[in-house]
Amino acid sequence: MTEHRASRPHSAGPRRPSGPGDHRDQRSGRAPRAGRPPSDPARQAAYEAIAAVNRDDAYANLVLSDILDGFGLHGRDAAFATELTYGTLRAIGTLDLIIAQAAGREVARIDPPARDALRLGAYQLLYTRVPSHAAVNQTVDLVRSVAPGASGFANAVMRTISETTLDAWLERVTPKYEDDPVGSLAVQHHHPQWIVRAFAEALGGDLEETARLLIEDNQPPAVHLCARPGRSDAVELADEVNGVPGAFSPYAVYLNGGAPRDLAAIRDGRAHVQDEGSQLVAAALLAAPVEGRDTKWLDLCAGPGGKTGLIGAIAAGRGAEVTAVEVAEHRARLVEQATEGMPVTVFPMDGRSVGRDPDLPEEAFDRVLVDAPCTGLGSLRRRPESRWRKQPADLPPLTRLQRELLVAALRAVRPGGVVAYVTCSPHMVETQVTVSEGARRSGVEVDFVDARPLLPPGMPGLGAGPTVQLWPHRHGTDAMFLAVLRRTS
Repeated sequence: MTEHRASRPHSAGPRRPSGPGDHRDQRSGRAPRAGRPPSDPARQAAYEAIAAVNRDDAYANLVLSDILDGFGLHGRDAAFATELTYGTLRAIGTLDLIIAQAAGREVARIDPPARDALRLGAYQLLYTRVPSHAAVNQTVDLVRSVAPGASGFANAVMRTISETTLDAWLERVTPKYEDDPVGSLAVQHHHPQWIVRAFAEALGGDLEETARLLIEDNQPPAVHLCARPGRSDAVELADEVNGVPGAFSPYAVYLNGGAPRDLAAIRDGRAHVQDEGSQLVAAALLAAPVEGRDTKWLDLCAGPGGKTGLIGAIAAGRGAEVTAVEVAEHRARLVEQATEGMPVTVFPMDGRSVGRDPDLPEEAFDRVLVDAPCTGLGSLRRRPESRWRKQPADLPPLTRLQRELLVAALRAVRPGGVVAYVTCSPHMVETQVTVSEGARRSGVEVDFVDARPLLPPGMPGLGAGPTVQLWPHRHGTDAMFLAVLRRTS
């Protein structure tokens, strides 16, 4: 995180700004442009990305590059816009508490275009080295262009925020740790309380380690590449792209910068973008010993194809064939593109149809991967807006689907074969509870395989087994969960 500016004198307290800004209309589409346009395209680009996320439920990592291109931003200007976008999205919960105090009203009562601009401005004031006058003036100009009637209101709010240091604001809006440690961590480190509780539970109640995880969750992650076996070598790829070989996965390369889409290795299929943790759990399935035949593999939830691409590349070198199943047709097409030239057959169908579809017979596969749909709480570094979108109510339908997919996988694998259950979430109900319930309801006999020896030697912090939880603060990966089960009958 970028350092904030030097401390400013503490004000006597926030004053209630007067003027417009308390609009309640639910306007659709892009906010109208009016008045003098903002002078800084980088801030305007960041605003457009934040507005798209909050207005259209877009994902910043999917819309930001096009927005930067549209504004013609490159180099330092693009980096500044990116920092403002992701930093603001990460800190929305805390920024909203501060804005509400400075405005004297709940942020829900502020017109959405003005609210997003104020969030962007408050982030600049409190979390970057942008001078106060620049942050205030540019924000007022921005509000004038997207919500003309609220410019006076925005000016008052921004000046109130600028009169108090970040530390002083946090002291005002943060519950005392002694009284509410989870609430305190949530505000200090920009996560909803229910997610902080879930992380703490998965870490055995260790709040100090939970804080380290939250801090790491707020750091921009490096882009990881996967060098596809048989097509590329990680060391050679690192030299080619000016990167660094990964710490654990033999296929991983960390990029030092630049856009992955511009790399020749990506364009010609020698590598793909994939978090190192995802590489590790996919490779772990293929490292588990099986009894007898080892030529028929199944990826039961294949879209968009990252893990299938790695598995397919390894299958090509081991004489195996991969069946890839993806229920969404557009994602199934992405899997086909990701595995072109590999021994992979893609079926656009529901993975739960094992035994009911001739392409998914029971007891037919030697290895099965269940990369189950989940809340994605393990990848909040890469999609910071997700932390504010997800809700505890999302869990029951997801965990039901996860159990059903695991049951289907255990019926698809033959006796003596193995199933890897994977989620990009450390939430206990999506990991340990789902695995235990799925195994119990499958109607087949299974044994847990210790997953730790299936990962590269020397990896720290893998726990007591047999399952493994990877962590950003321990391993530098997304928080991937891995359970490996062998069907015994």
